[in-house]
Amino acid sequence: MVIYNRYIPFGKKYFAINLCGIVFAKSRLSTIDSRHERIHTMQQREMLFVGFFLWYVTEWLVRLIIYRNLYRAYRNISFEREAYANQHIKGYSHTRKHYAWIRYILN
Repeated sequence: MVIYNRYIPFGKKYFAINLCGIVFAKSRLSTIDSRHERIHTMQQREMLFVGFFLWYVTEWLVRLIIYRNLYRAYRNISFEREAYANQHIKGYSHTRKHYAWIRYILN
């Protein structure tokens, strides 16, 4: 489900956010953006939603200490790395293995 609005996600740099499988977007999603958010939905489900957000924030904080840059910390979160690496692959959501994001933690 996608909800289009002007307010969520907050900030001018962010276009869409996926909260428990519901995508909030400022404008129409491209096919690539839809795939990216679908990957996040799959990640959230396998981590039972709360686990996903706890891991996401914790990893972002660790990466922020490492990179000392908000954007680089965000781009290097394992969940984001999996989504960005595979958002161009048609059918990835059908062939994706459970917990595929784990291989992106140290790579």
